[in-house]
Amino acid sequence: MDMLGNLALGFATATSPEHLIFCFLGALLGTLIGILPGVGPTATIAMLLPITFTLPPTASLIMLAGIYYGAQYGGSTTAILINLPGEASSAVTAIDGYQMARQGRAGPALAIAAIGSFAAGTIATLLVAAFAPVLTLVAIEFGPAEYFSLITVGLVCSIALAHGSVLRALAMVVLGLLLSVIGTDVYSGLPRLNFGLLELSTGINVIAVAVGIFGVAEILRNLSGGGERSGEVNKIGKLMPTKDDLKQSTAPILRGTAIGSVLGILPGGGALLSSFASYALEKRLSRHPERFGHGAIEAVAGPESANNAGAQTSFIPMLTLGIPSNPVMALMLGAMLIQGIAPGPSVITTRPELFWGLIASMWIGNLMLLVLNLPLVGLWIRLLKVPYEALFPAIIIFSAIGTYAINGSAFDLYQISLFGLLGYMLYRLRCEPAPLLLGFVLGPLLEENLRRAMMMSRGNPAIFFDRPISLGLLLVALALLVVSVLPMMVRRRKEIFVED
Repeated sequence: MDMLGNLALGFATATSPEHLIFCFLGALLGTLIGILPGVGPTATIAMLLPITFTLPPTASLIMLAGIYYGAQYGGSTTAILINLPGEASSAVTAIDGYQMARQGRAGPALAIAAIGSFAAGTIATLLVAAFAPVLTLVAIEFGPAEYFSLITVGLVCSIALAHGSVLRALAMVVLGLLLSVIGTDVYSGLPRLNFGLLELSTGINVIAVAVGIFGVAEILRNLSGGGERSGEVNKIGKLMPTKDDLKQSTAPILRGTAIGSVLGILPGGGALLSSFASYALEKRLSRHPERFGHGAIEAVAGPESANNAGAQTSFIPMLTLGIPSNPVMALMLGAMLIQGIAPGPSVITTRPELFWGLIASMWIGNLMLLVLNLPLVGLWIRLLKVPYEALFPAIIIFSAIGTYAINGSAFDLYQISLFGLLGYMLYRLRCEPAPLLLGFVLGPLLEENLRRAMMMSRGNPAIFFDRPISLGLLLVALALLVVSVLPMMVRRRKEIFVED
């Protein structure tokens, strides 16, 4: 009964005219971002963060959330029509979705992607509503030692689930942690690693880091690749799927939703890993696995459901524990902090309208996306014709204006340039930047809880092992790290994250 009352509060908040407008704007913008290749939700949210600081907290988070799960919808359009995923998690959809389009079945592929995403989003929203309060009650029992251990698990998960070498992912986390300590020591007030620069006395700007390593670096990466696009599919064909299509897609949609709902909670998992896992499962369960890669509709339904469910449930640890599970959630955590809201178990009691309003807006946003995506397919195809030489400079200018508007400091623009070059170098070195951003955002929380725990124990590190929850979490982190470097797991990672 409490859940129904809470959802009623959430829908009353989310259906206010102001919040409906921002939910629609977020969903529409997320779809646009998902469709345009070379631009992802992480970079977009990073660029739009300065604008949302002028909005009320609930409205800004509803819009940012809409951008995130809207990008999961939009990314499937380019993946199916031109074999070019607009968003990383739609890469799997391109394998069979594009083949369906070449066979004149782009319409059913787009429809199933939208239907599967809506079904997964609806179920995942109910799961968030059901399990988030339970996790909040558990989190209340956490002290500094438990939070330190939990953050450690999150960082280790981001290493274990990152692409490529575990050693490179570990290096990225360490680099993010080192960058996070630049600034002023909270307890002593002394400057740390700021090289005498007054502009670094408050630390490195999180917006500059995110825009640089995700936005600017992604543009440099696309430009270095020549900016070529695959051949377009101009004929959509009949839009609605047949009864046979729906029959073949129902079970994959449910399985994809289950996979995405679980993996979305894991730090480092989320939409990308969910779509890969769903594709692998559907191929293994299929009676005709040879159809995969040649236009199997199950290979569109499962991954699209999984990535949307993963996007939704990734809000659970961020809202209840204050632990982001992916770079987008890290940015939303930063948005909450700048708005003066302390993420964690207190949010559900101190700001119930924000907590439940955000959850209710997810379902409303998914409904908006279902209505938006199918009728506007023709418009999305025209947007794909925007040339890179016009698109990328506009993104750079928008990023610069948005970042400069935060502090009015030209130094922030230098930071964007520096981190853009760093992000491009990381790409060339095959290092994934996501663990770096997670390490950077979680670094201050890790340090604060470490120091608080050590002060409570008068400098005795045994506090992390004497407390059962803390010890259990540290053992989980150790087990994950050991498993991720086993030869069998290394081979498996190469199979899962292979790039065609």
